[in-house]
Amino acid sequence: MARNPAPKSASAKPDRRKKPEAPAAIRLRKVDLTLGDAASRVHVLKEIDLDVAQGESVGIVGPSGSGKSTLLMVLGGLERADSGEIEVAGESLAGRSEDALAAFRGRNVGIVFQSFHLIPNMTALENVAVPLELAGDGEAFEKAAAELQAVGLGERLNHYPGQMSGGEQQRVAIARALAPSPSLIVADEPTGNLDRRTGDQIAELLFSKQRERGATLLLVTHDADLAGRCDRMVQVSSGRILPDGGRKAA
Repeated sequence: MARNPAPKSASAKPDRRKKPEAPAAIRLRKVDLTLGDAASRVHVLKEIDLDVAQGESVGIVGPSGSGKSTLLMVLGGLERADSGEIEVAGESLAGRSEDALAAFRGRNVGIVFQSFHLIPNMTALENVAVPLELAGDGEAFEKAAAELQAVGLGERLNHYPGQMSGGEQQRVAIARALAPSPSLIVADEPTGNLDRRTGDQIAELLFSKQRERGATLLLVTHDADLAGRCDRMVQVSSGRILPDGGRKAA
């Protein structure tokens, strides 16, 4: 009688079970936005599709007026799209009130602007503590001090924006964006108002903090070298993502 072949060990069998995918940090489908009235209406975003993985850094490039900054505003809930699906940090932004959108930003999104947008009559410590206080964090000032220390401004806690250089003000802005531990950081021309040397320092700080915290970074810039430091570049032109947009950065 022929012997039955010995059964294969369980370890030899390939595991065909599909692992569940983590939700994308950003998922956009057919996002459209028109701004202005009557003859001044402009179709700013046109059927935007975009997926960004958690922890990825993406440089968004394109000419002035192409819709780059508006795209960031839509992702942060600062501008409402006319149509399309918008999911950020696993949550849909559709149909939310202004208060709900503000609460969402406070939990999930840190924003760094070109012009810093610090409150001039508040110290660096107070500026960084603002989003934490709005979220009801009882340790707002302790956490704000730690964030300022982390960006190299431990000795400048009680200085006002007018007493600080542009680079120092942007460090305060980065500390403020990071203080609530957001999963998404959006930066709109963060080095645009700085000289090359200071801009390089700020860029290094932003990327290092993003990597340390495993956050997702979307960076709008006209600086090709800065965009090239991201994991991927997306090209926007006339409100659309170009077909070759999304290529790996060099």
